[in-house]
Amino acid sequence: MLFKKSKKKTAGPKKRPVYRFRWGVLLLIIMIPILSFYVAKLDIQVRQQFEGKKWAIPARVYARPLEFHTGKRVTPESLREELNTLGYRKQENPSKPGQYWEKGNTFLITTRTFQFWDGTEPSRTVKIRLIKDKVDAITEISPDRPIHLLRLEPKLIDKIYPEHNEDRILVRLEDVPQHLIDALLTVEDRNFFEHWGVSVRGVVRAIIANFKAGKRVQGGSTLTQQLVKNFYLTSERTLTRKVKEAIMSVLLEWHYTKEQILETYLNEIYLGQAGKRAIHGMGLASRFYFNRPVEEINVAQSALLVSLVRGASYYNPRRHAERARKRRDLVLDVMAAHGKITAEQAEESKKILSLATKKKTENVFPYPAFMELVRRQLREDYNEQDLREEGLQIITTLDPFIQTSAEQAMKKGLKRLEKKRRKARNLQGAMIVTDSQNGEVLAMVNGKRTEYSGFNRPLKAKRLIGSLLKPIVYLTALEDNDTYNLMTQLDDSPYQVKMASGKKWQPYNYDHRTHENAPLYKALSSSYNVALVRLGMTLGLNRVRNTLRRLGFERKFNMYPSMLLGSLPMTPLEVTQIYQTIASGGFRMPMRTIHTVLNLQTGQALQRYPLSVSQNFDPAPIYLLNYAMQHVVRHGTGRHVGSKLPKKMILAGKTGTTNDLKDSWFVGFGNDLLTVTWVGRDDNKPMGLTGGSGAMFIWGNFIKTVRPKSLAPSVPDNIYWEMDEKLGQVPFIRR
Repeated sequence: MLFKKSKKKTAGPKKRPVYRFRWGVLLLIIMIPILSFYVAKLDIQVRQQFEGKKWAIPARVYARPLEFHTGKRVTPESLREELNTLGYRKQENPSKPGQYWEKGNTFLITTRTFQFWDGTEPSRTVKIRLIKDKVDAITEISPDRPIHLLRLEPKLIDKIYPEHNEDRILVRLEDVPQHLIDALLTVEDRNFFEHWGVSVRGVVRAIIANFKAGKRVQGGSTLTQQLVKNFYLTSERTLTRKVKEAIMSVLLEWHYTKEQILETYLNEIYLGQAGKRAIHGMGLASRFYFNRPVEEINVAQSALLVSLVRGASYYNPRRHAERARKRRDLVLDVMAAHGKITAEQAEESKKILSLATKKKTENVFPYPAFMELVRRQLREDYNEQDLREEGLQIITTLDPFIQTSAEQAMKKGLKRLEKKRRKARNLQGAMIVTDSQNGEVLAMVNGKRTEYSGFNRPLKAKRLIGSLLKPIVYLTALEDNDTYNLMTQLDDSPYQVKMASGKKWQPYNYDHRTHENAPLYKALSSSYNVALVRLGMTLGLNRVRNTLRRLGFERKFNMYPSMLLGSLPMTPLEVTQIYQTIASGGFRMPMRTIHTVLNLQTGQALQRYPLSVSQNFDPAPIYLLNYAMQHVVRHGTGRHVGSKLPKKMILAGKTGTTNDLKDSWFVGFGNDLLTVTWVGRDDNKPMGLTGGSGAMFIWGNFIKTVRPKSLAPSVPDNIYWEMDEKLGQVPFIRR
């Protein structure tokens, strides 16, 4: 019995491993399909996102491109300013894109490649010779040949961001400098081209390097793992997430080439913050920190960008310059130690003390007033999601030189007016500049601080327009050429209008003087109120109202006698639309801020915004009106500025003043530019300025800088001329 019991005790345990083995096999059989399903699910996720739409790309909004052709008016100062604004660097014998050199009136420029609506403008080195502020010749250096039309890439003026506020500029791997790739791989993943997504050797090497340096100088994760973490996963730090990261890294390496993975990494990595906008990718970081494309950065700048990979906020060169410099120098030393650059190159690069420009970079956009009008017009053709995510390239009509000139004229002008006039306090202003021949909006100025968004006066400030309405009344009369011409005598004696209520309204001239008779052109140039009201009532309010409609004023309104003197509120934009029709010779054209919309990735034009024109007036009466408005500038209410113009500069214009001197207006135009200027107070209190002493003063300073072309309208066939003793040659319409 004892033997048998002993035998039972020794026989039992030998069977347990069999059972354990069977349970282990069973568990393995169950786990393999589960694990396979999990990996397959991750595989689908990896491929779908990597091959699909990786990022929501913000729309990029550009100014107009600067075009050069023989005879174009360009000053050396304006060309230099344009090049500096675009981030071109002054370099003797410029050989790389984004460089220029000037000697006297000759500029040598190596341009950048840019995708326009009609094709790609290649990079090339050109010589532009200026004579008397005009382009005399444009020559390409190699091959040596003349160029009839040259375009520089336009200035980026804004972006329309995705809701999550990520921003990036996509770059191709072949466009990234080799020294940037070398810096990245040397510091972050030296065996990138050998491993399969996860590197045990890399982890061990990082531990040793960090131990020797006494601080963290290398990471154990491969670039592929970093990409997976940023691209697919959350920032949680758990063992489960690390396992998931490793599996997805291997899957990514299985399906895609190293070059594809590296290019995606270069476009995904987070490298800083600009307010609410997150800076992603080397392409945008190069623009943000150095104001130049990634193709043009040097070794020191590449090292700095790679430094930011470890901690974009911690090594921010604008906030922590010394910390960023030490990290950059460490990257340079690592590159030199592994033969990617020489020791001499590393030392020379360390001497560059300016880590990042503090000038306006491409994430600082100072044109909010103009952009509000751009967005308004874009929404007519695109939904908001497409604008924010589809990577559209929007080329607008904004002229940076004219915009800057208008801003300076407004800021300096308002400051001087406030200093000279006791009542002129807390002044604000608005200015819109358009191409008088095609309605393109070239500039838009909103008050003293144009770079800040807020109440958009050019688009939204409805103010009484005063005497700006008078040319509309005179145009109505000149269309009746059987009765009226420029020499028609108008009665300016005291006059009363009986209102529907039975009350009488009596208009007065600004100086409270009357004139029995005055020729029509004189009544316009001197802005006689009484003569104007008499004329308007004779013509009929409905006819004047119809003229306003044909000129482009679309808002509903009722016409009263007092409106003949401008008691009609309009925004500067509405005034501009009306005078655009007058300045263009009677052709009504909706004002445009957009030239073309392209797909940012393919360069394909998605939408063109061609000129839309309707001839709403016979050219002859418009010609007479513009002739009379030239006398406003030279001899009438605009003579204070007109007398200072060069004799050969012929411009037309009209002042506008409202009751109690609450609003000061001036409209002026030449053969190329139309400018509408308003000055007043936001609280609508009197400020003591007329159209001639306020808005026109600012306009005068503006045109000194931009020097618009003189009026040279084509003379209609039915115009003939007669001699007048005082006026000289006067145009008339044949009946």
